[in-house]
Amino acid sequence: MKLSVIIPAYNEIDTIAEVLQRVRAVDMEKEIIVADDYSTDGTREYLRTQPDVILVENSSNMGKGLAIRAALERVTGDIVLIQDADLEYDPNDYPKLIRPITDGTADMVYGTRFAGPRPKMRLINYAANKVFALIATLLYATRITDEATCYKAFRADIIKSLDLRCKRFEFCPEVTARLLKRNIRYAEVPISYQARTYAQGKKITWKDGLECIWTLLKYRFIG
Repeated sequence: MKLSVIIPAYNEIDTIAEVLQRVRAVDMEKEIIVADDYSTDGTREYLRTQPDVILVENSSNMGKGLAIRAALERVTGDIVLIQDADLEYDPNDYPKLIRPITDGTADMVYGTRFAGPRPKMRLINYAANKVFALIATLLYATRITDEATCYKAFRADIIKSLDLRCKRFEFCPEVTARLLKRNIRYAEVPISYQARTYAQGKKITWKDGLECIWTLLKYRFIG
């Protein structure tokens, strides 16, 4: 099966080259689609020099969700996997992330950061992630330990069948809610994780946390 790796990027010039190198090093058939969300730090210009990258260029800074939506239109693979443009997540985890899909036992797979010892992240971020996972578990009757993980893999036909409405970081709760509401087969696998700080470029805020909770609730009871 061909893997389509979608990388939403915004002002990641310090890390994008290393991320691409690590993604390229994974030995499987794949395409790399980077959706640049109107970077102003040289990220976009660098990406234009990479001949193996399918570059989607947003005309303004619109948000992670809209960047992913634009990238999905360029997907030609059988499996879609979301990869952040920083160095928090390790592409060496790709084989085990997609294995439940290639084995035919799941249609969506989340890489969980909480299968082992507590990852090194701020306590408030750790607590927030636990809350998001608990709410998703209760609302959708599926045990989820890491709803907000970046590493999400989907059968391409399933993720592309959604008429996504997300603009920013609510991509995660929207796909979680809408696919689980369809009773899509779900699996989790443990992954490695190296948290970065806001000083290093982390962008999600407490407002996005509230939006996550609202999105999970909205799609459960409103649709």
